[in-house]
Amino acid sequence: MTTHSIPVLDFGSQTAQLIVRRLRELGYYSELLPYDAPETQVRSLSPVGIVLSGGPASVYEPGAPALPTWLVASDLPVLGICYGMQLISHTLGGIVTRPTGREYGPAMITVTRPHPLFADTPTEQPVWMSHGDRIEQLPTGFTAIAANPATPFAAIADDQRRWYGVQFHPEVVHTVYGRTILNNFARLCGARPEWQPVNFVAEAIERVRAQVGDEGRVICALSGGVDSAVAALIIHRAIGDRLTCVFVDNGLLRAGEAEQVITTFREHFHVPLIAVDAREEFLSALEGVVDPEQKRKIIGEKFIRIFEREARALQGVEFLAQGTLYPDVIESTAPDRPKAAKIKTHHNVGGLPADMQLKLVEPLRYLFKDEVRAAGLQLGLPEEWVWRHPFPGPGLAVRIVGAVTWERLETLRQADKIFLEELRASGYYRATQQAFAVLLPVQSVGVMGDGRSYGVTIALRAITTEDYMTADWARLPYELLSRVSSRIVNEVEGVNRVVYDISSKPPATIEWE
Repeated sequence: MTTHSIPVLDFGSQTAQLIVRRLRELGYYSELLPYDAPETQVRSLSPVGIVLSGGPASVYEPGAPALPTWLVASDLPVLGICYGMQLISHTLGGIVTRPTGREYGPAMITVTRPHPLFADTPTEQPVWMSHGDRIEQLPTGFTAIAANPATPFAAIADDQRRWYGVQFHPEVVHTVYGRTILNNFARLCGARPEWQPVNFVAEAIERVRAQVGDEGRVICALSGGVDSAVAALIIHRAIGDRLTCVFVDNGLLRAGEAEQVITTFREHFHVPLIAVDAREEFLSALEGVVDPEQKRKIIGEKFIRIFEREARALQGVEFLAQGTLYPDVIESTAPDRPKAAKIKTHHNVGGLPADMQLKLVEPLRYLFKDEVRAAGLQLGLPEEWVWRHPFPGPGLAVRIVGAVTWERLETLRQADKIFLEELRASGYYRATQQAFAVLLPVQSVGVMGDGRSYGVTIALRAITTEDYMTADWARLPYELLSRVSSRIVNEVEGVNRVVYDISSKPPATIEWE
């Protein structure tokens, strides 16, 4: 751990973790803490400054998240983003209102007076706005340092107090100079860029030892992806053979994945592994279920019950380890993010049963995918595992829109295998960050041979992203898409139509369910 940090107080923004990510990318250690975290918890990180995130509330509404009183009395520099800036103004005597309309999406701002917060950025610059409220009157001591026609106070500063605010979101890639602005704030705080992702490994090992103790035993939910693999290796280094990995074949995996995971982890990582064939259990539990949230909750609970069963068989196991990441937490509205809006329930966060008997160990809970990969390389994971595309915990169940049956799973498995094979052969697997096939609940008329067909539809999805919080659709070559479509229609029985998803996130999510 570095000797100082810039924590982010979380008011429920969907991009709150991105602020943490950007600060870490710049070399400044940061953690996301609840806005009402005790002062002692925040001070334990040796903060040299504080960032206030955005959020979905309005500062003037009853029960809206408030600015901590200890922060107002502190001498710490503060940067308020969107809701955070409005909260600063509201708390210190300014006026915040809701004008007609809202400002959402790309916008241009003008830096109205030179200021260190905007050092090394142009006077006119593109930003990303996402707000319905705006400041109408500044509190005493603050001045405007940037504006646009819709937002007269696009950025504000009280230089004596070293408190600043921006109405836009510097953490998203659409704000072109956002990283520079955050770096400028860190400099105003006097922070030193000393943190690197690889520092995390030693810290995580110590945290696991502290949580599990000298005699605690852990089972790790192993999926074969990079997240659970890194979590398992960190825990194994922390407690050795007191870790047992449990791999559950739920019947919802990609083609050949179960065999690959079992072989690789037993022979390469030499970590104790129990393989459980639970295909019938999961398929029976999912019979007739079409609602994606219900699917996730059923799968989440089924996993936990199996892990609890295996833990009882091993005896003395108190802890369950998972490879939960930041994006899982943000989208699921985990208990430590009560003010965030839920996008979807991740089976290993919001889908966990309330009466779960095991205590969770989640060494990666506040890391992003690229940070996990950096840690994986340091831990000695083979590159082919480190760079595997993410695969959702509920597996193909959330890539089948509608009911899950064995026949539909086999159709999707074959189509997905073909897509990934062609991506690898053409060199586009590493050029995309996630790619997969989706089976739609759509049948359409086609012509195959000289006869009429009435087959199912496969959608292909491939995205490029830095952080998985926002994503763009991958511009794959037409020739590649044509080859994939031809192979799927010819090799996968019952499919007569293939489409390509060109939706970005937002407004879509990466997965279809």
